[in-house]
Amino acid sequence: MQQLTLHSGAQLPAVGLGFWKIDPAQTADVVVSAIDCGYRHLDCACDYGNEAEVGAGLARVLQSGAVRREDLWITSKLWNTYHRAEHVRPALLRTLSDLQLDYLDLYLIHFPIALQFIPFEDRYPPGWLFDPEVPQPGMLPDRVPVLETWQAMEDLVREGLIRDIGVCNFGVSLLRDLQASASTPPAVLQVESHPYLTHEKLLRYCQLEGIAFTAFSPLGAQSYFSLNMAQANEAVLEQPLIQDLAATHRRTPAQIVLRWGVQRGTAVVPKTSRVERLRENIALFDFELSDAEMAAISGLNRNRRFNDPGQFCEAAFNTFFPIYE
Repeated sequence: MQQLTLHSGAQLPAVGLGFWKIDPAQTADVVVSAIDCGYRHLDCACDYGNEAEVGAGLARVLQSGAVRREDLWITSKLWNTYHRAEHVRPALLRTLSDLQLDYLDLYLIHFPIALQFIPFEDRYPPGWLFDPEVPQPGMLPDRVPVLETWQAMEDLVREGLIRDIGVCNFGVSLLRDLQASASTPPAVLQVESHPYLTHEKLLRYCQLEGIAFTAFSPLGAQSYFSLNMAQANEAVLEQPLIQDLAATHRRTPAQIVLRWGVQRGTAVVPKTSRVERLRENIALFDFELSDAEMAAISGLNRNRRFNDPGQFCEAAFNTFFPIYE
């Protein structure tokens, strides 16, 4: 398994399993299957609504002796409603309790979006809406500086509850501002990235600054069809170039796209609950794409972002909330 080295010296496995949209009823079994297939990097989040089930699966594999805790890399994410300093530690402790762990390898700010706090007893995970029961529910922003949230996370690193900290869905300007004010620089940036959204400048900046780059939705539109956030003709895996390369290398289209991701120096966290796909998505290290093939895949870039709060927040949550423009 290829790995990315963080500022701390920690080694982030280049292929992980993302748990967004995995059915809670299947999640514990998926964890067990993934560990059996060789996965050591699990990408979780409060907002995914299945951390307790991930924890049940982790408890099974750890108690069986199939793997040691120190051999696993477990990531989770701080949700938008917990950005105020006083809410960061309780949010982490809830995640640790659900995951049945003493520490996280990596904790990420999920979005540069701060929303009004919602107590655990009122709703957990809290989601995006402040009050879903009112006639016109919407998001309720809170004015919390990123630095306030970050410093509370730094405290948790010093306490030993987190090994490394990072951010999701940040651009270069936000990264620069955080680097200028933080005691601990961000170890990881996680963003949507695939051949239709290559982030050449952002990736180059991260590599210059020693920030590990993780791609979520690394296969492109696959996770967004069911949410009506992608059109049927936007499937990266159906691109003739990807199909031709799959035939040339005797691999699946998904393996070609994921290999492109890891070969350009990023980590990838594809999601699946099927054992055959688990095996397929991790079998990336016994073949290589040529420089010309890598460049051709990168040439598919359309700057097409499927996961865009500037679009889905208004469509789903009655609130216009752009973060990229």
